[in-house]
Amino acid sequence: MEFNIHEAKTNFSKLLQRVALGEEVIIAKAGVPVAKLVPVYPEQGKRPLGFLKGEIWMADDFNDPLPPDILAGFLGEDEPEKRVVKKAHQPRSKSKRA
Repeated sequence: MEFNIHEAKTNFSKLLQRVALGEEVIIAKAGVPVAKLVPVYPEQGKRPLGFLKGEIWMADDFNDPLPPDILAGFLGEDEPEKRVVKKAHQPRSKSKRA
């Protein structure tokens, strides 16, 4: 809901009750929004250390460097040219006939 400054000052307690129920209230000056009243939710407690132990798996190579093509994508660069690796020519062995 939107209220002008005069209405907000006059009915501030009522607006706070609405906000406490979860409603957001906009306060406007000359029809231009200048403030928003929103509910404040209590902070959740800190999570205990290790509460997900045994439920998360991380690869052994997690910290290894990224392959060049994936790294280039993160850096916004063109994908590096892929090198064609030729196998060394191995002469055929001559089989002996019996």
